[in-house]
Parts: sequence; C-alpha cells; structure tokens
Amino acid sequence: MFRFFILFVVILVALFAAELTPPVQNAIVLPWTEALARISASLIMLFDSNVIAYGKILQSTSNGFAVSIEAGCNGIEAAIVLIAAMLAFPAPWKHRVIGILSGLLAVQLLNVVRVISLFYLGQWSLEVFNWAHLYLWQALIMLDVLIVWLVWIRMLPAPSSSSGTPPPPADTRMQQATAP
Repeated sequence: MFRFFILFVVILVALFAAELTPPVQNAIVLPWTEALARISASLIMLFDSNVIAYGKILQSTSNGFAVSIEAGCNGIEAAIVLIAAMLAFPAPWKHRVIGILSGLLAVQLLNVVRVISLFYLGQWSLEVFNWAHLYLWQALIMLDVLIVWLVWIRMLPAPSSSSGTPPPPADTRMQQATAP
C-alpha cells in the first residue's frame, strides 16, 4: 500500500507538472478544451439551436449567456488523477491500458454532462450555477474517478501464485490436515 501511495504521488506530480508546460498546453489541453466546447454545443443543438461554440466558450444566442471552459473544468485534471492511480496500482499493462482508455471515456462523458448542465443552470440562476460549479460537480467528477478506479480494480485478474501450480481444492486440504 505504501508503494502504491508513493508511486501515485510521484506520477501525479509528474503529470500535473507536464500538463502545465506550454507544449502540453498547446498540443493537448487547449485543443481538448475547445473540442469539449464543440462537443457540448453539438449535443445541445440536438434539442436547442440557440447555442454556439467558439474556442473554449459555449454561448446562448438567445440571451447571450456564456460559459468559458477553464482549467479544472475540462476534465483533464480528473483524468490525470485516474491515470496516476491506474499506473501506480500493480496490474498487467494490458489491463492498465484498457482501464485508462475506458476510464477516460467515462470521466469525459460525465464532464460533458457537467458542462451542459452548468450552461443551463447559469441561464436559470447564477447562484445555483456557482454552487453546482464549485461544490456539486467538483465532488461528482472526483467521485466518478474513484468509482471508475474501484470498478477497474474489481475487474483485474486474480494474481497468479508464485509456484505456478494452483492450490489444491479445499476438500483435499481439509483431508490432508486431518489425516494422521
């Protein structure tokens, strides 16, 4: 457990430090944030044509209300926490890759729901928007990361024994223990 914790913290710090560098910001963070705004706008347009996305801004064309998707709201930080946890946990690499890809999808899908809900909450009530943005959605996104990680752990294959031979069935062990 101590090894996991130390490795988790080291990977987390390294990934957050990398995220803050200009090359990563320009190549990954900003393009993803702009894509998130476009994806959100595209989904909203399925039932409401009064929305546009430009850059990292999602705006209502009917009342002018807009949200800007900033750092911490683009799901990248939550993804970093999930990636660090999955990389630090002892598991086969195949399962880590599958877990990271499916986990990123789960986190980003919930984040799209977050952005869209905040877009409409802000048009309804700025007080409710601020509370949901600062408290509710922050907790829900991190809870999503935790749940995805715990489900991933439960789906990992059982570790193989070091001798390569499976233990004897329970009945055989009982007989061996009671035999004179």
